[in-house]
Amino acid sequence: MSETDQLYDNAHIAFLESIWGEGYLSPGGPDEVARVLQGLDLRGKRVLDIGCGSGAITLSLAVDHGAALVVGVDVETDVCTAAQARINRAGAAGRVTIKQVTPGPFQFDDASFDLVFSKDSIIHIPDKSFMAAEVYRVLLPGGWFAASDWLISHDAAPSAEMAAYIKLEALDFAMASPGTYTAALKGAGFTNVHLRNRNPWYHEVAQAELAMMINNRAAMAVAHGTELIADNIKTWTAMIGVLATGEHCPHHIRAQRPA
Repeated sequence: MSETDQLYDNAHIAFLESIWGEGYLSPGGPDEVARVLQGLDLRGKRVLDIGCGSGAITLSLAVDHGAALVVGVDVETDVCTAAQARINRAGAAGRVTIKQVTPGPFQFDDASFDLVFSKDSIIHIPDKSFMAAEVYRVLLPGGWFAASDWLISHDAAPSAEMAAYIKLEALDFAMASPGTYTAALKGAGFTNVHLRNRNPWYHEVAQAELAMMINNRAAMAVAHGTELIADNIKTWTAMIGVLATGEHCPHHIRAQRPA
């Protein structure tokens, strides 16, 4: 991927952060991150953050959740640059590392991390079985995979409404079903596999996000451009439709590599 065809360039980073909070490129902010991690103790642990985006979550895993070392990886230049600047401003470069990577196997040794985390990024990885096997490989025995992702509720072809929504997103979405995720994780050797449907939560939140965009359309157009705001109002409207039917179903995902 070249810098000219990035999915998350600086303009889109700024827009998404205006919706979801500074440094956040997916919904829910620090509260949703805490819910993904509920019951897990990161203090003194080594953590890999897949799809670190512009870095707020990666930084928070160390500063707010106590991880001793966090490595955030992403495939795009602009988000990695933004994330590195955030880490530097926080004076956290000794505990948090940002790496731009290419799609494929993780460039880490076996059993390198106590926890692998991801927030709404694995949707961009088409092969969930490969992803699960790589997460398993880099985890220490007894380590946990804790993530959220945007799923589709079934394994059939997307409905016309879902297909139209995905086309509007234009983000190379590779949605998988809860069944596909479960099979991929169990096939890789994980135990204690658990998925939690977050559709009711995000359906409500997304409606508030759309209302905010509509109510502040003029100011947001000045800040981000008329076309970008118009496009995202269309996208959110389509997304709310497939959230309402349940076909679009964000989930929390938890699995453990056996000790």
